Amino acid sequence: GRRTFLGATAATTAGLLAGCSSSDGSTPTATESPQQAVDQYLNETSNYDGTIQDESDSESVTVDVGAEGNGGAFAFAPPAIRVSPGTTVTWERDGHNVVHEQGDFESEQSTEAGYEFDHTFESAGTYLYYCAPHLGFGMRGAVIVE
Repeated sequence: GRRTFLGATAATTAGLLAGCSSSDGSTPTATESPQQAVDQYLNETSNYDGTIQDESDSESVTVDVGAEGNGGAFAFAPPAIRVSPGTTVTWERDGHNVVHEQGDFESEQSTEAGYEFDHTFESAGTYLYYCAPHLGFGMRGAVIVE
């Protein structure tokens, strides 16, 4: 009946939500630090050396999209940054896009040189993102907001 359906739906939803917090690169789990989540997400990104660039005193930060890495111009530079709430990040690029794992932001893909995409991070969290056409090359990045 209806109660069985609602119970099954609630259990499935809880399981899916728990899955969203797994270490698949979307968001850190309760026991996983932001550093651990970023390290795991960027583990196959050639220009990530474990350093998260601290930009917490900056009102705005620029990330180069299409930087050298992953066998060509398939990297974000810097690949990982730490910012404060209210910081605007600008991705400057051509021929790439920026897609947040959880869907909070997504740019269009433009071949226009110097194309920019901005996002202001209002809430604390770990935001993992990638370039959709070049994800297979390891073109990933991360923003930690604290």
